[in-house]
Amino acid sequence: MNTKINELYGFSLKLAELAAKAEEACGDSFRRIEANAEYCGAKVLKAFSDNKVSEPCFYGSTGYGYGDIGRETIDKVFAQALGTEDALVRFNFVSGTHALSVALFGVLRTGDKMVSVTGKPYDTLEEVIGLAGEKGNGSLMDYGVEYGQVDLKEDGTPDLEGITEAVKGAKVAYIQRSRGYSLRPAFTVEDIDKMVRAIKKGNPDAIVMVDNCYGEFVEDREPSEVGADIIIGSLIKNAGGGIARTGGYIAGRADLVELCSYRLTCVGMGKEVGCTLGMNREMLLGLFFAPDVVASAIKTSAFASELFTLLGFECSPRKDDSRGDIITAVKLGDEEHLTAFCRGIQKGAPIDSFVTPEPWDMPGYTSQVIMAAGAFTMGASIELSADAPIREPFAVWMQGGITYTSGKLGVMLAAQQMIDEGLITL
Repeated sequence: MNTKINELYGFSLKLAELAAKAEEACGDSFRRIEANAEYCGAKVLKAFSDNKVSEPCFYGSTGYGYGDIGRETIDKVFAQALGTEDALVRFNFVSGTHALSVALFGVLRTGDKMVSVTGKPYDTLEEVIGLAGEKGNGSLMDYGVEYGQVDLKEDGTPDLEGITEAVKGAKVAYIQRSRGYSLRPAFTVEDIDKMVRAIKKGNPDAIVMVDNCYGEFVEDREPSEVGADIIIGSLIKNAGGGIARTGGYIAGRADLVELCSYRLTCVGMGKEVGCTLGMNREMLLGLFFAPDVVASAIKTSAFASELFTLLGFECSPRKDDSRGDIITAVKLGDEEHLTAFCRGIQKGAPIDSFVTPEPWDMPGYTSQVIMAAGAFTMGASIELSADAPIREPFAVWMQGGITYTSGKLGVMLAAQQMIDEGLITL
């Protein structure tokens, strides 16, 4: 590492040496990440040119938003870039969970059954389904939707035989690509391909729905290209490229996207209404930047995994492992190490670096959660951030880094914080 940077940040000499060793060890991984970003960037550029994006697409509409050329073009560009028939891309999706909720309520009806084939879904979806929260709050179960679940095997891989049996009679087979607060691997597109085949074997009519959050552009294919019927994600994660300030997308079969649009607006109007209020430009610019920004985030994660492995911690995935998302989990062992790590990540943030993150009772979570995130967009986990529930095994899930330089420095500051607090001895 540049000695001037060491002096600027006060990194210990031994930490700087370990960081240089970690970065050198990541060389082959970085080259693969950059090659993938080049291909994904070409896909996105082709989608822009094929759909004739022009300056009038940036102009916002008000009121009903009838005839908004930008809104209509954005849907086409996202659909092509993600390999789907159609897409519903809107700034008024407030989170990935909101977009997933719209998709589930858009497709499912009373008497239908959904089966989560990747175990228990992410914490914030539990109340949407009805697995948590009070009865009568409007969950899927309140509306008479049946829920089933296929747990993962002990090694974190899908139970393909169990999936084939469980989806018989189901309307929706649900796949969560990223790991949530678990230590199982994120699922690659190849993994999803196997699950889709198992689902269709048991029920050819099942709608395969994939929570694609944190997974966009990590690989050269999306789940839609291996048979997923509908995929959902957030624009303040990968697909927004660190530019979009809010929003999400639902992409897939045209008939399913239409049903989801009826849930977002109202039946009969769907995608034809909804003003854009000048948000089109940043959604398009964010998608354009997304492949390279995702590459920076993956490089940051690979570097973090290698550095903290050298420091003696268990990390997942390792630098050379196949990745299904941008996240690296680090098992830190106890609350003291966990909170110190998060304080260090916060010090590496461009915004609110002076703030000290503390665990708190975050809505939608069953345990207190600590979050380190000093982002240009609140909650944007494509920007460098780290979060964890305060519970065993005291692992932290780190993601983001819209530039590799800032991501690397944030990771090193996390290690330095632990050194300064006497939790790591070099």
